[in-house]
Amino acid sequence: MFEWASPAWFFAMPLAALPLVAIWRPWALRFSATASMRGGASVRTLVAWVPAVLQALAVALVVVALARPQAVTREVERESEGVDIVLAMDTSGSMRAEDMVLGGSRLSRLEAGKRVMAQFAEARENDRLALVVFGEQAFTQVPLTLDKVGLVDFIGQLEIGMAGGSSTSVGDAIAVAAKRLKELEAPSKVIILVTDGKSNSGQIEPVQAAEAAAALGIRVYTIGVGAAAGQGLLGMLGGGGADVDERTLTEVASLTGGAYFRAVDARSLAEVYAKIDALEPSPAKVKEYVHRDELFLRALGPALVCLGIELLLSTTVLRRLP
Repeated sequence: MFEWASPAWFFAMPLAALPLVAIWRPWALRFSATASMRGGASVRTLVAWVPAVLQALAVALVVVALARPQAVTREVERESEGVDIVLAMDTSGSMRAEDMVLGGSRLSRLEAGKRVMAQFAEARENDRLALVVFGEQAFTQVPLTLDKVGLVDFIGQLEIGMAGGSSTSVGDAIAVAAKRLKELEAPSKVIILVTDGKSNSGQIEPVQAAEAAAALGIRVYTIGVGAAAGQGLLGMLGGGGADVDERTLTEVASLTGGAYFRAVDARSLAEVYAKIDALEPSPAKVKEYVHRDELFLRALGPALVCLGIELLLSTTVLRRLP
């Protein structure tokens, strides 16, 4: 990475133009007769501007040197591990309902979930995160990683029906997420599951999967999204409202030491993630080592060369008499 240690010196860059102004010399004396001076242009007069240009270039290079260009290398050393978190997102057909409001605009449940989930992922800099997608089936879209840029990119690519859109397998999603965390050694293991419906497919019941997760020391936070059925205009526009199985989601969270949250719009969904973020602080300790290579000599050296050539020309072939 390239940086400037003292960029304020660039305000002095206009000084480099002063030697060039001398070439124009608007204050030059004017003679009433110039016949005696007409003798044609010589090589010496044609290159008389060279010293001024060399002076200007030298001043500009000195300013660059004073701004201290640096090549910066940063190395991060992790002294202890952070939290391992699996983000599980429902992509079944009901997540298409546009009953989540953000800034006066309506978003689908999936779109609102993607935006808030991406913000949460970016904020957990020192934790490993994974992404599980579920509908009729459940699978790992992104394994545990510290690469938040790549993870956020995959979150943005989530689409309705990518895991089957006609049913919801909450139990399988918890099981797949728990499998990712099972054999890892971390201070804390967490699953954050977002859904808007009931578990009506899959090989494992949600409560059964939660009991297995609890035995592995994994906490599950469940989030029910979408306007409630019959909740005014939002419920009607959202396709009848979300049919969240709050009893089961609450039991799942309780069995694992987590918590259940309800989010009826994008704002409350963001608040839920903020609460989970506060409940699961990252214990990771990270040291950053910064190595800086000073590059000012690459500008100062040529500046001295320009000044040397200018001095040589000004005192020899391009010398000016008073």
